Amino acid sequence: MTTRMMGEKVRRVEDDRLVTGNGQYVDDLLPGALEAAVLRSPHAHARIVDIDVDPVLDIDGVFAVYTYDDLTGPMAQPLPVLIPHPTLTQGRAQYALAKDEVNHVGEAIAFVVARDRYIAEDAVSRIKVSYEPLPPVVGVEAARAAEHLVHPDVPGNVAARMEQSVGDADAAIDAAPHRLTLELDIERSASMPLEGRGTVARWDTDARRLQVWSSTQTSTGVRAAVAAKLGLDLAQVDVITPDVGGGFGVKILHPWPEELLVPMAAMALGRPVKFTEDRREHFISSAHERGQHHEVEVGFDDEGRLRGLSVRFWHDHGAYTPYGLIVPIITSTQLLGPYKPHNYRVVFESLYTNTVVVTPYRGAGRPQGVYVMERTMDAIAAHLGKDRAEVRAANFIQPDEFPYDHGLTFQDGRPLRYDSGDFPASLEKLKKLIGWDDFETMRDELRARGRRVGIGLACYVEGTGVGPYEGAHIQVETSGKVKVAIGLTSQGQGHHTAFAQVVADELGVPFENVEVVTGDTRRMPYAVGTFASRAAVMSGTAAALAARKVKDKALRIAAEALEASVDDLELVDGEVRVKGAPDSRMELGTVAVLSNPLRYAFDEASKAATQFSVGNADRPPIAENEQPGLEGAEFYSPQQSTFANGMHAAIVETDPDTAEIRILRYAVVHDCGTLINPMIVEGQIHGGVAQGVGGALYERMAYDSSGQLLNASFMDFLMPFVTEVPESIDIDHLETPSPLNPLGIKGAGEAGVIPCSAVFASAIEDAEGLPITSMPISPSELFHLRLRHQEGRTTS
Repeated sequence: MTTRMMGEKVRRVEDDRLVTGNGQYVDDLLPGALEAAVLRSPHAHARIVDIDVDPVLDIDGVFAVYTYDDLTGPMAQPLPVLIPHPTLTQGRAQYALAKDEVNHVGEAIAFVVARDRYIAEDAVSRIKVSYEPLPPVVGVEAARAAEHLVHPDVPGNVAARMEQSVGDADAAIDAAPHRLTLELDIERSASMPLEGRGTVARWDTDARRLQVWSSTQTSTGVRAAVAAKLGLDLAQVDVITPDVGGGFGVKILHPWPEELLVPMAAMALGRPVKFTEDRREHFISSAHERGQHHEVEVGFDDEGRLRGLSVRFWHDHGAYTPYGLIVPIITSTQLLGPYKPHNYRVVFESLYTNTVVVTPYRGAGRPQGVYVMERTMDAIAAHLGKDRAEVRAANFIQPDEFPYDHGLTFQDGRPLRYDSGDFPASLEKLKKLIGWDDFETMRDELRARGRRVGIGLACYVEGTGVGPYEGAHIQVETSGKVKVAIGLTSQGQGHHTAFAQVVADELGVPFENVEVVTGDTRRMPYAVGTFASRAAVMSGTAAALAARKVKDKALRIAAEALEASVDDLELVDGEVRVKGAPDSRMELGTVAVLSNPLRYAFDEASKAATQFSVGNADRPPIAENEQPGLEGAEFYSPQQSTFANGMHAAIVETDPDTAEIRILRYAVVHDCGTLINPMIVEGQIHGGVAQGVGGALYERMAYDSSGQLLNASFMDFLMPFVTEVPESIDIDHLETPSPLNPLGIKGAGEAGVIPCSAVFASAIEDAEGLPITSMPISPSELFHLRLRHQEGRTTS
């Protein structure tokens, strides 16, 4: 019998090729292609008075120079605002090359194509641009003050104002026995994938067909954008995503200017053209995230139970709004976590600043919301003198209350309705993992030795598997090999392994016989993309449904060949067998041969399917409503998101002299429903925690008042090394299957990063006895926070 693959720790099949240096990334493709470089603005805000490209035109090896004036048709129009929203009344998008004005350092102004990147860079440096500097707007405070405007036609720098509420939060807070107010901040950070953005394109003049390879999280999205902007039919454009060295959200935005300019130049020049982003470009021209300021008012009773919660926050979305309001909408709704506030009001304003645009970065608005809610829970516990875990437990949605509808609208336009979970059980698991009840004894022992330690925890709920759809196509070869094509791209999530496990189980074939292809519009032209922890839910379900469709067809064909009833057949180990008759069997490859009536015999196997060998003369060779081949495609389109959840806890030590923060222990309890591959899920958690450590303790985008990014290199942008992340992470799983899909799965990709700022703020505050209201917090910031606290005590 075939071993069940679902739930097994199967080793990732994609890793051997990648770790032995045999991966193929965008920059590896089409050697000899012309290469491009981009002239980027040195100003955060300025009018472009003149661009002189004459000094470049005679440089040997330069093939083309483009500015905005060279763009025509749709290319001369602004790039799209990808996700419109009724409250986004002042949405703005940049041009592929700046027209008249630049609005952040790093905005693209000119595009040079040359024989190689060296010549292109030299040419870019010779382009002369005259600017008229304008006052920059940097940070939430300056945007709110609106003394200067990023866009002159956007009053107050406000792109959108959105409000949602359930119940009467203000009245409930006023009537509550206890009330608190908090101000909380999270500053900007950014995705730092190993591989920056990259695009290479080739135009086939004879076939009039464009091939584009892009390091993207949405090959179909890039395809649609390229076709629309370059005036091509979709059928003329193929977009292939090769190996990708990390995405984390920055590569979900599309199209980036270079994803249009590269194919445009390839078509114009009749030569392949390539662009590869360097690290400084990534800092100053790719997307950032996280920056928000929150004001919280909460009312609660003597047990710490929420009676009313009112949150107002301001979101810094940068110079443009290409990805709409997805990030602040997620913050405003996922802030609630596993709790039921009964009465909730949230208002946010999304603000323009003269800084890099904001798009989802792993966690996508949830780290901010979780930080705010968990800081609020800690404040309630401190006010009442209660255990922080007890206060959280008092507010949990209970297992018998699912599905739980918060009465709000989520980022997908559907109800914020949790499908499954058991938060009390997760908390008990977490407390045991971290040693919550024994921590005071540990604290006393270490304090006696002059060491300062603290413990913190944080809970979250994560909307996963957002629509609108994903699909899968499965084809069984005559060799018995199974080819699976999904539209999602992969940036290291283990798709080739996990989806092969799903198909192997559903189809009844050996795991090693299944091959998965991702991110190739030639194989799967209809797809959405890899983001929002949606891959397992969406493509996993689609692959399962497609496998069931193929299995049904295989059994029908085999039933006729074996002269048996379909109900008497089973598909095991790649063979169709008659139950109870072990000698009556047929390999799946043979079924694939029989599925395609042939006129010609190409080999011994195909002889079995020729017209004189099989078929009933009383019926057509292909039955009505059937197609040749043992293959099938299915799409999965859910009515709402699934909601995964989890809880993290950490014990940290803060050095009394240097304020260095050391992680002594870290624990995670995670519920993503049915586990496909626990090892892959745990890898996702480990990677997410490492990223979360960076975001909580080290990483920030440090802009000065003129809009210059001061730490735009790895020399200055602090990232955690292996010495700064937990040596080990204790992980436990809780599986509450989702009732929303046939596999019972929920997403897992962002789980590790979401609560990290909250859990470290809680633990550091516990160690130091100082209120932590702004993240990230580096050792230097903790050091100065101590000084300010001491000065405040001295003054008082």
